[in-house]
Amino acid sequence: MTFKRHPVTNDIIMLKNEDAIKRAVQNLVRTQIGERFFNTKLGTRITSSLFELANDDYIEPIQTEIEMVITQYEPRVVLQQVVVESRPEENALDVSIQYKIVGLNSPSQNVQFILEPTRL
Repeated sequence: MTFKRHPVTNDIIMLKNEDAIKRAVQNLVRTQIGERFFNTKLGTRITSSLFELANDDYIEPIQTEIEMVITQYEPRVVLQQVVVESRPEENALDVSIQYKIVGLNSPSQNVQFILEPTRL
């Protein structure tokens, strides 16, 4: 994660509007169930799925889980499409999420990122 700095004050710049929502959607998908103290049901089990054998059988449950977490926990968006593609040679998933922002007359927004297993 990279943070941009304000050129004058050298403080971290706060994300606003579309950028803040985009980051929130991505954070929801990356949050593991039980990771948030006061909302233990928030999150997905996707991170643990990344260590399973890569095949197309686990793509649909992951897509469904992403759709559910965004629909339940991000009221600022209307989900339009979730696409998850497997990259078995890299043991990674390409995730693309398309949504419209509620109350804002703007074109559909798209968030794309790669989910890879990490070791601490």
